Amino acid sequence: MPNVVYSTRAHTPVPLQPEGVLLYMKTTEGNDSLIWVDRAGNSVTQSQLAILRIAACDEATPAISRDKQHHELVKKGAELIAEEELTAGGQLGRSSGARFRTYERLKNYAQSMRGTIFASEELAKAIDEIYRYPLRQSAIDTLNRQLKSGIGDRALAELVVALRMDDRFCIVSEDGDKREPMIICSLGLFQRI
Repeated sequence: MPNVVYSTRAHTPVPLQPEGVLLYMKTTEGNDSLIWVDRAGNSVTQSQLAILRIAACDEATPAISRDKQHHELVKKGAELIAEEELTAGGQLGRSSGARFRTYERLKNYAQSMRGTIFASEELAKAIDEIYRYPLRQSAIDTLNRQLKSGIGDRALAELVVALRMDDRFCIVSEDGDKREPMIICSLGLFQRI
């Protein structure tokens, strides 16, 4: 499917499941984000599972006409996602994310190794790239697994340097410009008129 595809399906609103739009987009930092906004442009829930559940339908579910507010709500959802990304940890993302945790661990490790034979120019370059560029999804998955398993600082540093040298670490933009956010798709949830 091309980006910016949209559809609408019938939805009977209830107090915790109002009419609105579900939006899936990739942020300027390369993060995948889902949001559900109501007719007033407010976020309905932070639960990604709740959003996926409300989006679920089978292939026989008929589409209905697009609501006149659809694109306006998509715009509001994109603005909310961008705002959340700025306030949720800045450049490195959320403090619970692989990028943030890896950066903090390696920065501290590199400072403790400064002036020793274990200090590495390649590690310094990798730390700089973590700060400046988003991680590849495969790197995020690998780092999350290793961080969860309790990898040591030296092993983490060796892993990151290896990923970087194999060009499997960060999405490095040649021009250094921030990437544009990309709306992947949206789904309207509105009552059939």
